[in-house]
Amino acid sequence: MKPSAIDRHLLTLFPFILASLIVIGVTRIAIETSCSWCHVLYRLFLPISSSTGETFEEFTNVSVHGCNLFEGNWVLDKNNPRPLYTEDSCPYLTRQVTCRRNGRPDSLYQKWRWKPNSCELPRFDAVKLLTILRNKRLMFIGDSIQRTQWESMVCLIQSGVADNKKFLHKDPPRKIFVAEEFNASIEFYWAPFLVESNADHATKHRVQKRMVRLDSIAKHSHNWEGVDVMVFDSYIWWMNKPLINATIGSVGIHEYDVPTAYRLALRAWAQWIDSTMNPHKQKAFFMSLSPTHLCSEWRYGSKGNCFNESYPIQGPFWGAGSSHEMMDIVKETILNMQVNVTLLNITQLSEFRKDGHTSIYTERRGKLLTSKQKSEPVLYGDCIHWCLPGVPDTWNELLYAYLLYRNLS
Repeated sequence: MKPSAIDRHLLTLFPFILASLIVIGVTRIAIETSCSWCHVLYRLFLPISSSTGETFEEFTNVSVHGCNLFEGNWVLDKNNPRPLYTEDSCPYLTRQVTCRRNGRPDSLYQKWRWKPNSCELPRFDAVKLLTILRNKRLMFIGDSIQRTQWESMVCLIQSGVADNKKFLHKDPPRKIFVAEEFNASIEFYWAPFLVESNADHATKHRVQKRMVRLDSIAKHSHNWEGVDVMVFDSYIWWMNKPLINATIGSVGIHEYDVPTAYRLALRAWAQWIDSTMNPHKQKAFFMSLSPTHLCSEWRYGSKGNCFNESYPIQGPFWGAGSSHEMMDIVKETILNMQVNVTLLNITQLSEFRKDGHTSIYTERRGKLLTSKQKSEPVLYGDCIHWCLPGVPDTWNELLYAYLLYRNLS
């Protein structure tokens, strides 16, 4: 696939952009003064050291065949052409993520490949994965970020199924893609907090006045029973404010600080996994947090966001929207579980991809942004969700590597 004229122009500018970034640098002081919202968030969710003495990165640096899949860099590689599918080739994409169709002028964001330092990710093979999943269910459980990963997986895998042997079924809060000839299903289940909340309706979400039942999971979890491969996520819905309304047991609604509430919710989830999952027949994964790029921390003096970004961040970077404390809670929860849950650390590799978000090329409340809204990207640009094809395809390549090398029995 040949780069467009815009992409070729961007490629010629890349060395100069990179040199400028190296010369200018980005300091924490500049970050905090250039974006007051980031400054507040950074202070609310300060990173903490792990209580076990082990960093989150060390904990998740689990190798597959001797290779740490999560340390590496993004490359443009003519020998491994991207994207792995197109908007036109996959009829299952929702309008929220189809950035090119929604007017994005460049396509370079679709062409970066994640390259681990000491190995290559296996080339995604739809038929091979479908064979692994024969007579099985793969379910993504979580929020809209997880829904995007599900859409990505459906697009990656559907090419391996004959047109008359595949279909999509909606059964809110589930979406189910069925590959009939393999008797396999790829499913999504909406549960943004994993435990029960007032945001559990598949389409009518309570975004601002959030209330969570920290020890109530049965309403959701009975839909997960017997699922062969479960992939969980829960992060961004917790991060609206530093306090959240919640109940636990018979106690009425109280305000909890978010990390405390998150820990209690994950404890309920972990107890269900430990008491219900059969580790000999089922596999569970937990996706680490998906980073946001709401503030231009990587660009000195800017008050913008991810809009008009066309290249990954070069070098180490950790945004103010990614909480070490929340990640440590995930790590500590998994370490204390009886059943093995694999944590896929997509955070750092996704932190680099400031160019991969939907920005103004998406919809808001079911409608594409108007011209006026598009002219105000700081207010209306979505720097939380991701374009497809794009970054979530890499998350699924990592998941594929684990399923391939640790084949299901």
